[in-house]
Amino acid sequence: MTEFVQITTTTGKRQDAEQIAAELVSRRLAGCVQVSGPIVSTFRWQGKIETSEEWLCVIKTSRGKIADITRVFDEIHPYDVPELIATPIVEGSAAYLDWLREQVDG
Repeated sequence: MTEFVQITTTTGKRQDAEQIAAELVSRRLAGCVQVSGPIVSTFRWQGKIETSEEWLCVIKTSRGKIADITRVFDEIHPYDVPELIATPIVEGSAAYLDWLREQVDG
């Protein structure tokens, strides 16, 4: 099992993405959150095809923090069904992964 994951989520406003980033880092649930955008997403929602401008958050964390991040999303994420996709980090520089471990494990 991989120790670290990269989680992605999106929001409709930059301010919301930045709030999520700040909250996760301040609670030591993520070592780093990158916010990029705007991006354009196309998806099916409530039976219709939608296209929306969104902001992408890329969250670097440990696998053990996923449940806590889910709870934070329940508290502050503005979407009814927020994206939370965790992808294992299968390789990384030793120095970066040591730094990430220190950030999320204190």
